[in-house]
Amino acid sequence: MDTIFSKIISRELPADIVYEDDRCLAFRDVNPVAPMHILLIPQEPIAMLSEVSSEDHQRLLGHMMLVAPKIAAQEGFADAFRLVINNGAGAGQTVFHLHLHIIGGRALQWPPG
Repeated sequence: MDTIFSKIISRELPADIVYEDDRCLAFRDVNPVAPMHILLIPQEPIAMLSEVSSEDHQRLLGHMMLVAPKIAAQEGFADAFRLVINNGAGAGQTVFHLHLHIIGGRALQWPPG
């Protein structure tokens, strides 16, 4: 799977990377919707959440859920942030490489969509 995110992982495209480990990578969204808008992606190319099926994927997603608050804290928003995953085009997914939006730094409304 060749996406803009896989090109960021391979450093073919530049990104403002704020976190990286052997399982995931996080960078600032180029079209932020809030003062903090960071995308957290797995290093492994998984198109969307509904394709997650293995125990390895379960561990990867758990790892990402633990990394996201660390990134929010590093950015100064430990106490108030939102995680969003869009699954499929009908839900607003435009890049088919699983990613979490970490959003914060302004009042967030509910419901979000």
